[in-house]
Amino acid sequence: MRESTIMKIHYGTALAAVALVAVHILMRLTQGFAESLEYESVIANYKFIPYAAMLELILILLAVHGFNGLRVILLELKQGRTYEKAVSYGCLAAMIALIAYGSRTIIMTNMGIV
Repeated sequence: MRESTIMKIHYGTALAAVALVAVHILMRLTQGFAESLEYESVIANYKFIPYAAMLELILILLAVHGFNGLRVILLELKQGRTYEKAVSYGCLAAMIALIAYGSRTIIMTNMGIV
């Protein structure tokens, strides 16, 4: 992928994440802080599909943004075709693992496992 495309992805994920995190914070302000952390409240949030979908989207956006940024930093440290492939595939694998693990909470809650 060209470097300009990668930076567009980086900027796009940052802007989208800022917007969605702002919505997330505004939704949290509808409850008191302590109340929003109670078990029943957290479970209710995960079972409310539109809100759970927004949390999933935030997870994906932040994972893509974070691991893309890490990839760019690591590629600035050293060059070489093998190194660049290892860094790119390593960041992609870590990003997928993080998204899968984070998605697990929402899926388990909605299936009634939690």
